Amino acid sequence: MLEMLSYPFIIRALVVGTLVSLCSALLGVNLVLKRYSMIGDGLSHVAFSAMAVATVMNWAPLWVAIPVVIAASFILLQLSSGGKLSGDSAIALLSTGALAIGIFIISMKSGINTDINNYMFGSVLAISKSDVSLSVMLSLVVLVLYVLFYNKIFAVTFDEPFARATGVKVDFYNMLIAVLTAVTIVLGMRMIGALLISSLIIFPAMSSMRLFKCFSSVVICSAVISVMCFIAGLVVSFEYSAPTGASVVIINIAVFAVFCAIDFIKGRIHLKDSAFDK
Repeated sequence: MLEMLSYPFIIRALVVGTLVSLCSALLGVNLVLKRYSMIGDGLSHVAFSAMAVATVMNWAPLWVAIPVVIAASFILLQLSSGGKLSGDSAIALLSTGALAIGIFIISMKSGINTDINNYMFGSVLAISKSDVSLSVMLSLVVLVLYVLFYNKIFAVTFDEPFARATGVKVDFYNMLIAVLTAVTIVLGMRMIGALLISSLIIFPAMSSMRLFKCFSSVVICSAVISVMCFIAGLVVSFEYSAPTGASVVIINIAVFAVFCAIDFIKGRIHLKDSAFDK
């Protein structure tokens, strides 16, 4: 562990990854409950396309991708809320279209090479010092906004009609969730990869929901799981020279399986207790 921490790129990955994992876990609970968990997949492919354009034009990838993905989140919500397309259809359209454009642009410029692998599957080596500064700043903004509007986000997540009836600006808070998700996706994509970043949103929330029913407990458990899984995945990646994104996702899958097993055992015990009482 001490040897691993002696490398500057590992320190950068640890700082950025921990913050992104925390943001992903918090937002993931809301997205899963709203049945909009695959928004991460669609936005990550848009981010991949934007980064492909930035790479070809020699622009800073994060500075290009963030506004493009935020704009895409606006478009995605407008398409789904306006009744023009269902949520999953809008995400599929955005996801496949953006991915095709990104691959086409990179292949026309330099062929399928290491750059596309870094964007698709992630790499801790792809994080520069400037990326760390921007990622830390934006991650803190995401966390602060989430905490400030926690009650409103909670209301919008569970019962939109009731929240609207009580005067909550539902459209605004839905857009806030989408924008915060867009920023988180872009920040995590360089390290986790476009194909895997949505797993960082889905798995911690799904795992915590197996054991907890209270919203606040699910959020806290999801945050802890996400951060711990990232750190464990980073260690596995370093020890076995494996891709960081894949390592983190595999650890998340293992944790989800453990939580499912615990939930199953608790259910069996509850059934036995109920039968005994009768």
